[in-house]
Amino acid sequence: QVQLVESGGGLVQPGESLRLSCVASGTIYSIDVMGWYRQVPGKQRELVVSITTDGRTTYGDSAKGRFAISRDNAKRMVYLQMNSLKPEDTAVYYCNAELRTRSYAPWQAYWGQGAQVTVAS
Repeated sequence: QVQLVESGGGLVQPGESLRLSCVASGTIYSIDVMGWYRQVPGKQRELVVSITTDGRTTYGDSAKGRFAISRDNAKRMVYLQMNSLKPEDTAVYYCNAELRTRSYAPWQAYWGQGAQVTVAS
């Protein structure tokens, strides 16, 4: 069984920073892309930013210039550094990983339970 667990969410004021962490655990053979998505009620989940094993990143429009992603492959962790936060960044942030549980298993997407980030004064 695979688990992705996020941590680091909370309430911050506009302009402040926050760092989210996510760790993957369980029966994992290999992890490819890891990333962060976010969702607000009534809207589709959207990509914030993702990162490949070798460090290539893909940013959603909302994250460019303010957010940064990093990962520690040995620890199976991915981080999201969010700076200059705005009220419109308020959302539930989900960790995502494309991984295989066995060498012969297909690649599958797994999701964390979500971390609430609220930006308000």
